[in-house]
Order: sequence, then C-alpha cells, then structure tokens
Amino acid sequence: MESRANFAPKFMAGGTADRLLTAEIMPSHARNKLSDRRVQSEKKPGLYGDGGGLYLRIRPSGRSWIFIGTLKPKGEFRIKKTGPGKRIEMGLGSALDVPLAKARQRAAEIREMLLEGIDPRVERLKSKEEAKPADDKPVVTFGAFAMELLDSIEDGFRSPKHRAQWRSTLKTHAKPLLEVPIAEVTTEQIVAVLEPIWLTKRETASRLRGRIERVLDAARVKGLREGENPARGRGHLELLLPKSTKTVRHHPALPFKQVAEFITGLRQRSGMAARALEFTILTAARSGETRGMTWAEVNLEERLWTVPASRMKAGATHEVPLSDRAMAILNDLKNDKVQPHHFVFPAQRSGSLSDMTLSAVIKRMQQTGITVHGFRSTFRDWAGEETSFEREVIEMALAHTVASSVERAYRRGRALEKRRDLMTEWAKYCFQEKDTEKG
Repeated sequence: MESRANFAPKFMAGGTADRLLTAEIMPSHARNKLSDRRVQSEKKPGLYGDGGGLYLRIRPSGRSWIFIGTLKPKGEFRIKKTGPGKRIEMGLGSALDVPLAKARQRAAEIREMLLEGIDPRVERLKSKEEAKPADDKPVVTFGAFAMELLDSIEDGFRSPKHRAQWRSTLKTHAKPLLEVPIAEVTTEQIVAVLEPIWLTKRETASRLRGRIERVLDAARVKGLREGENPARGRGHLELLLPKSTKTVRHHPALPFKQVAEFITGLRQRSGMAARALEFTILTAARSGETRGMTWAEVNLEERLWTVPASRMKAGATHEVPLSDRAMAILNDLKNDKVQPHHFVFPAQRSGSLSDMTLSAVIKRMQQTGITVHGFRSTFRDWAGEETSFEREVIEMALAHTVASSVERAYRRGRALEKRRDLMTEWAKYCFQEKDTEKG
C-alpha cells in the first residue's frame, strides 16, 4: 500500500496549510510515480502525487491536475513573507483533456519559473492578456455556432423532420453547453451532458454525441478551436461513459442465444414470407430493404447484394456480403423467368411483401414480444458480445451512418471483406443447432 506521501503533500508535525513542505524541492528520484493507467482508473477522491509538485486531484465532479509548490524571492522579485516562502497552487487542466506527459511538462515549466523567483500565476495572466485579440470580437458560443452550422448544412438533410430533430436534440439535451465558448468546450462538460441519458436513452445519446462532435469539428476547421475533438467516441468517450448492462432498444428483440432455435423452427415453414424473414435475419437487413429487393441488386457471382441509396435510410448505397445460407435461399428462388426488375421475394398476387406479412410469420411461430426489426439488435448484441470484430465493421454491417473521417476511410478500405467474415460467422451461429438438411 502506498504511503500518504504518494497521495498528498506532506505536512509538518502539528502542520497547518501554511507550513506545507514544498513539492519542488523533492529529489528527482521521487517523481513520475503515477501511471497513465492509474490516472484513468483511480476512483477514490483525494490528492495523488506524481512528484515534483504535480498532483492528480479527484473529486466527485471530476479529476484535474494541480501544481503545489513554494515561491521564494530571487533577484528583483520580492514578496512579503512570514515563512520560508509563499505557497503556490495552480490548476493545470482536466485530466480528461491533459494527458499525464503533458501535465508533467507543465509542472516542469512551473518549477523552472519558481527557481527563477517568478510567480507562474502572474505569467499566466500576462499570457492571457497578450493572447486577447486587439479588437473586441464577441465570444462565439457552442450554441450560436451550432445553429449557424445547422443553417449552412440544412439543405443536406433528408427531411424537415430530420432538421428539427437536430435542433431539438441539442437544445434539449446539450443545454449546458449552449452558452459555453466554443473554444472552451471540454471532455468533462460533454460527459456531464451525455451521462444522464447514456443508459436510458442510448440511441438519443449516441446521436447527440455525434452531433456535438460534428459541431466541434467544424469549429476547428474555421479556426475557432485547437486540439483533438473532446466529443470523439472511439478511444475517448467510450472509455469514460458507463457500459450498458443491457441494450436499450425501441424494437423488442430475441436474445441472441435463442436465435438458432428460432431459425430451426423458421426453416420448417414454407412460403415466401418465411424465406424473406430468414434472409432478413441472415443479412441483418431492415425489413423494407429485403421486401423491396430486386434481382438487379444481386450479384450471385460476387455473392453480393447492393442496395441503392434511394432505398436506404441513411441515403447511401449499402453492400451486403452474402453467406452460404443466404446464397442458397437466392439460388432456390432464381429461375429462368425472373427479370432484373422482379422482386426477389414477391407477394403471392403481385408486388412486394408487406411488413405485416413478415410479422405474421413470427406470430404464427408463437413468438410474442419480438419484432422483425428487433433481429438487428439481436445481431448487434451477438457481434458485440461474442466476437472480436471492430465496432466499425459491426456498424457498417447494420448500414449505420459512420461519422468520423477514420471510420469513413475504413469504409473505403478493407471493411467489405471483414464484413463478409462477420456475416459468415453470424450464419454459422444461427445454424449451430440446425438439423442435417442442406439449404
């Protein structure tokens, strides 16, 4: 167990705050006691010393870096004092935004100033004054910039409803950020906005995070911000927000451990609706995408189904790799009479199947409390909990919009083959308890 010296400044016997021993006079070998892992994982409130005057302060409201040391007179710099020096305590920023290495660098700079008899607090004020623009430009707030951005991109929205949702989400759930200067929005502030709805309204929270990220990205492009985006999810907020103990969903879903049994029962049923439902499950597609599927969208040779942008919710073309069983379903339906414009899963009389037709299959199987769309959640739960596929691959398989530039590059690269492997594994999982009948 570490001694108190590792967590807080030492006090002299009978000590009071003004008798604090200075951190900067500690020997060099007593420094660098913290690790990145501990900085991220330590939960207990208190002061945790790294040495050399640098401390990690953990409070219920968050964690931050502080420097504690002593200013002694040197040269022409004089102060009135009654003890060996004047205590200095300075904040060095949030531990969520300032990594350990950067905090150590800032602490080293402060120690240098103290050795020269310079008050670092005075220097900080001077720097802020010098950094102020010559003219009195109004401060741009997050809310004002977000609305300005929204006005400039609103022509790209699918519908007026989507535009309204953008505004409503920010005004309702990001209200604490609206009056914050766009240049000063921090990770801690974003976490405080997302955390209350992260588990209870996961879809809304996820959209909100993406919208905040987009606003801050645009602000950086316009020169209103510097540094990394504090709203980025991967490798950042995903490590800080609570893990969901259960998937929050609007569409009741079958637990993935029951999907193989369901598929076994489904394959005992004949009819176009049963095959369409099975195909929908195997491809993790939306019901409407399957029901509106035409033979022109299918490339049997490349084992690929390409859904045009006009039929996709996100308005972007979506490629679906086809597993052996998905291919078997298509090969059974293919014949010399079909034309490219024909539906792959036609209704009995004419046109495409209705959504109620697929739902009726589930009801006839005596399955209550689940929906066709819910099988997408079943797939996501399975992929997230039972496989090691990257989150980007899973989200792309579900045709979800991928926001970051890194993920968009991933989409253009090797993601298709990764998704093919993912859908193959999903098909194997769905048929792990199947009988010996061949597709």
